[in-house]
Amino acid sequence: MSIDTEYQPINCDDYDNLELACQHQLHLHIQLQGGDVFEGKASKLILRKKVEYILVESNEETRELRLDHIISFSNPEIGTIVIEH
Repeated sequence: MSIDTEYQPINCDDYDNLELACQHQLHLHIQLQGGDVFEGKASKLILRKKVEYILVESNEETRELRLDHIISFSNPEIGTIVIEH
């Protein structure tokens, strides 16, 4: 997965679910393109150079994940959300 590809905004409903996860600082299980899996606490959504990211905290480290690289995310409170691209 290249970070240089043009950003494709995700569906508004999916964005809203990520925003809710950040507001409640939910622990998410995130499936990324390419098969990578990441788990951590949703912190906040940011916009940098017209690309949207979610900040996820795991093991005292914060990672920025591009929203258009997320295939799905899940948490027992919200279930599994599959991102529409």
